[in-house]
Amino acid sequence: MARRPKPSGRKLPDKGKKLGRRATRTRELRPRFLIVCEGTETEPNYFSRFRVNAVVKVIGTGRSPQGVVKEAENLEKRGEYTEVWVVFDRDQFDAEDFNAAIEKAKNNGFKVAYSNQAFELWYVLHFDYHDTAISRDRYQEILSNKLGRRYRKNDPLIYDYLEEKQPDAIRNAKRLINSYFPNHNPARDDPCTTVYELVERLNGT
Repeated sequence: MARRPKPSGRKLPDKGKKLGRRATRTRELRPRFLIVCEGTETEPNYFSRFRVNAVVKVIGTGRSPQGVVKEAENLEKRGEYTEVWVVFDRDQFDAEDFNAAIEKAKNNGFKVAYSNQAFELWYVLHFDYHDTAISRDRYQEILSNKLGRRYRKNDPLIYDYLEEKQPDAIRNAKRLINSYFPNHNPARDDPCTTVYELVERLNGT
């Protein structure tokens, strides 16, 4: 009578399970945003308040539009970011330089959130559609009236005051910039802003 082999004590693998394969754990990589701004307080204070599922680094430079793009180039050399945005105003900068900065940023693969004339246009659009060219100081007067208190450029809580009106601002900004097509010229079309594009992108993360 043939002997039956003794059990070896080793557990045989389940059928259909490949030997040598280890389970791997994957994790979803969050987007990494670099936002380089002309202003040192207004824009950084605003964008730093967004609650997003992403890594967001906001830098204020105090430089011209061309300088902002240059700074973004320097910060992006290591390729650590999935998206790079530059944020600047038309202000009193030369029209040709302003448009050149936008073009240079796009050639580098950067996104551009610009305003003509001032970033505060974006804030005003939270309350009303506005398509009349006015001075930068006038924007601050309008905001003070709308907010019911004196508007301060370095207000760290301005995002919180305006958050619930953000859909209105996006709608008004889109309507405003579309009114200039098909002959849109960023430096000439006053007022206009593309800040809504960055806002929508952050809200989508």
